[in-house]
Amino acid sequence: MSSQFGQLFRVATWGESHGGGVGVVVDGCPPGLELSEADIQRDLDRRRPGQSEIVTPRQEEDRCVILSGVFKGKTLGTPIAINVTNKDARPEAYREMETRFRPSHADFTYQAKYGVRNWEGGGRASARETIGRVAAAAVAKKALAEIAPGLEAIAYVRSIHYLEAAIDPETVTFEQVESNIVRCPDASVAAAMVELIKQVRSEGDSVGGVIECVVRGVPPGLGEPVFDKLSADLAKAMMSLPASKGFEIGSGFAGAKLKGSEHNDPFVMRDGKIRTIGNRSGGIQGGISNGEDILMRIAFKPTATLLRPQRTVSVSGEETELSARGRHDPCVLPRAVPIVEAMALLVLCDHALRQRGQCGRQGTALPQF
Repeated sequence: MSSQFGQLFRVATWGESHGGGVGVVVDGCPPGLELSEADIQRDLDRRRPGQSEIVTPRQEEDRCVILSGVFKGKTLGTPIAINVTNKDARPEAYREMETRFRPSHADFTYQAKYGVRNWEGGGRASARETIGRVAAAAVAKKALAEIAPGLEAIAYVRSIHYLEAAIDPETVTFEQVESNIVRCPDASVAAAMVELIKQVRSEGDSVGGVIECVVRGVPPGLGEPVFDKLSADLAKAMMSLPASKGFEIGSGFAGAKLKGSEHNDPFVMRDGKIRTIGNRSGGIQGGISNGEDILMRIAFKPTATLLRPQRTVSVSGEETELSARGRHDPCVLPRAVPIVEAMALLVLCDHALRQRGQCGRQGTALPQF
């Protein structure tokens, strides 16, 4: 099983949902960066379960411990290992899943691939694996602050089920995103989203939606022209997330309905820099960043675990029913927001290091055109 991501900034996550713990090893981080457990904990707290009334009630503090790669508060350039111990694991709640496959989960496919699986909460297929990604992205932020100053990623809930928010990606702030438990900056729509999630939870059902992510302050020149296009690596990163079902960047699928004369982003000079009038390219052209904001959207399916009977098949091939137990999010989007940000930062940190290694100028910062 491949659990590694990135080329120069390499991340390897490990652990199962109801095992002893989960974590990550980050290799390729530049030395001399200030890094503490508090830097990592801030982002883990945004991802953790039990943080509000509309997410899973599993109570985990998700306290991180840096095991290696940091000495006297600074990175050494050696692998950074980060551990989070599972405290509120309840594997007995999943006993029924030992012999019955949960619909739309990874139970059957894992069994088909490996011939064995951890049925306690889904094992590696659980969203608890993403703790390692978020922790690694906290390290990536430190590196990006040095090599691409001013770069920031802000994700937020754009829609849930049929509820669509009105959000300006050019001006949205982190404070607006964090102002409510659903992480939707449109306050009036956010309130309706919260009520919808509560309603479907009471019915034993779930809902999905779309998260939008804007990355500002991206220097031009990041990305490779063919197989490792920046857009391609971002797509892989986002589609590797649990429950993700769709990815688009810039105009996305809507761009297919436009003529070229409508879709092109003309170049202009602004404040002594080459800029574009529009941004239907989503900040990436030819697989390489052009200096405009990167704008992408990721669709997440409704949570597969339903608190109602569902048709399924047992491991012995008998048709049966399964009534799910355990503690689950009726909607994954509020907790997926920091995870989307994390994957964007991991991709950009890796490409920033690759760009500096191949084409960098003297000094630590990337060139600004």
